[in-house]
Amino acid sequence: MANEEDDPIIQEIDVFLARSLLEKLYLFQYPIRPASMTYDDVTHLSAKIKPKQQKVELEMAIDTLNPNYCRSKGEQIALNVDGTCTDETSTYSSKLMDKQTFCSSQAASNVSRYAAAVYKKGELHLTPLHGILQLRPSFTYLDKADAKHREREAANEGGDSSQDEAEDDVKQITVRFSRPETEQARQRRVQSYEFLQKRQAEEHWVHLHYYGLKDSRSEHERQYLFSQGHGLAENTELIKSPSEYLMMLMPPSVEEENDKPMAPSNVLSMAQLRTLPLADQIKILMKNVKVMPFANLMSLLGSGTDSTAVLRCIQQVAMLVQGNWVVKSDVLYPKDSSSPHSGVPAEVLCRGRDFVMWKFTQDRWVVRKEVAAVTKLCPEDVKDFLEHMSVARINKGWEFMLPYDEDFVKKHPDIVQRQHMLWMGIQAKLEKVYNLLKEHLTPKKQEAQSAHPLLVSGEQRVNMAKAKVKQNYGQLEKEFQKQKAEMKSNDTLAKMDVSNIRIKEEPVSDEEPMDTSAYEGMNNGIVNGLHTEEDSTDSLNGHLPGGCIDRVAQELKAFVSSTFKKQFVLTLSELKRLFNLHLASLPPGHTLFSGISDKMLQDMVLDTGCKQILVPFPPQTAASPDELKVYALWEAGDTYDQHRRVLLEIFSKNYRVRRNVIQNQLSQECGEDLNKQEVDRVLKDCCVSYGGMWYLKGTVQS
Repeated sequence: MANEEDDPIIQEIDVFLARSLLEKLYLFQYPIRPASMTYDDVTHLSAKIKPKQQKVELEMAIDTLNPNYCRSKGEQIALNVDGTCTDETSTYSSKLMDKQTFCSSQAASNVSRYAAAVYKKGELHLTPLHGILQLRPSFTYLDKADAKHREREAANEGGDSSQDEAEDDVKQITVRFSRPETEQARQRRVQSYEFLQKRQAEEHWVHLHYYGLKDSRSEHERQYLFSQGHGLAENTELIKSPSEYLMMLMPPSVEEENDKPMAPSNVLSMAQLRTLPLADQIKILMKNVKVMPFANLMSLLGSGTDSTAVLRCIQQVAMLVQGNWVVKSDVLYPKDSSSPHSGVPAEVLCRGRDFVMWKFTQDRWVVRKEVAAVTKLCPEDVKDFLEHMSVARINKGWEFMLPYDEDFVKKHPDIVQRQHMLWMGIQAKLEKVYNLLKEHLTPKKQEAQSAHPLLVSGEQRVNMAKAKVKQNYGQLEKEFQKQKAEMKSNDTLAKMDVSNIRIKEEPVSDEEPMDTSAYEGMNNGIVNGLHTEEDSTDSLNGHLPGGCIDRVAQELKAFVSSTFKKQFVLTLSELKRLFNLHLASLPPGHTLFSGISDKMLQDMVLDTGCKQILVPFPPQTAASPDELKVYALWEAGDTYDQHRRVLLEIFSKNYRVRRNVIQNQLSQECGEDLNKQEVDRVLKDCCVSYGGMWYLKGTVQS
């Protein structure tokens, strides 16, 4: 209190934030010049800027009549740079160094704490700076003088050589052909200093107009340094608490944070970790540990942490493998990164690691050679994948490092079911990318089966579903025959209308049910570790209670309609993959988990106004039967319906077409000259380009 009384407040000043020059205001710091030569005396001849690099180059005239100017030095420099001849390419046309070039460099990397202030009539107006640039003299003219000097020396040496030789000596030369650049070499070249310098040099200069201090345009621009509105509603940044306001004015220095001693990358401070948001804590822990049971994760997060919130966050950064959580591949290999061993981009690494994780959902053992043969990655990358989640066993392979977490599976069946659906989607993508064979999809039989349940293969699920269909069909048939016999034996019942008895028949031979059901009724009672009851099989493979059929049809129709309005063209294989992903996003117990067959899905596609396009695939195609079935939305209700129908008619006769053929056909059929944007819109809706040709979506065979 005594200090406050000794230092009373003399005046209060209103502070305003000006926005008119936001992200446009730069501060230039000029070098110190002699007292007798100020910048008011200097004329700016030209100015130019590279906006992305925030690099400025100014050319200023030098006052050659100033008593501090040495004329003899100026003439000597001009002579060294341009020589005796004077033309348009000369740097100094007056044969005198009468101008100086200044180049800029960034004075501070973080300028968010700096602002330009103008005080006027008891008000302080602040405008944030976008950059602070220091201008230094550029001596490129010396390089030009050195080049002239070397040319003169080369000319003198050439003149001293003997003139007696009638012709030059014949010299043998060696011709070498450069090999194709590898991915690793390309990565090194992109990160080299020469490449970065070349990229910076490729940015074009933007020439600027310079206006003097007393110019009317300068005076007009200076008015933008004042806040245009003094209302509090337009200056919400200043409605802060004192501590928040000080933090905005003086944020923590990045340099000060860098000065703090850093712990090793594999060591975490739990005290600092718990100051972060829950999602960041889980991401950092999983990125360092890579594989962790849920119970261990909860113990690291500390007491009082909500398990529901943890479950919500963990699914964003990890996948469930044998009841344990394994960090996702895109967390370890973010976009635009590459392998430290082979230089392979992150997308390929994520795909290969996902294959290893998926193999561990099928079995506790994985063979390294098999992974390398499928993914085509170098041994070092494959070894890194396996070391993340498994342990090498002599003469056996790689075993998943943690035991099966049966407690988590029993406590959270909804999470297990959702993760299983996600793995089904990943499996479909891996099958398409790696062309997986049957032996890759079927888990190997162990001599001594583990006591813990494992994943059921897709083939087993299909066989079980077929058996269930046959069983239900047989039961319904027996009931129908029994009722028919009773009606024949009873005269009273003979008059009854038996037309209400409906027998729902499922395709038994050709149609296989989709892998989109909840699979609650499998004979072994286990789906990705989820134990279920045998009595829960009533709704499997389309056998739904009467009241649920309409709801399932409505949900399925809504999904198919919204999907085709976004994609327009889909193969049956891609539609099933999207449906699997849709199921994974639904809450447990949703009506669509009752089971949807291929036939039911295809019938619904046709009912929503889509048509099957009979694309003439080449005879040697390796596409699966589901990839050969192509469906397209015939009417979307917009102005491009007619154009899309013409395009689909073209692809019903051709597997691939050139763009000019499509454009000519569209112009003839639609009776108008379409511009490039309209043709691009139609092609984007239905087609993809590959090798200069256009294909319907999903029909390209690489």
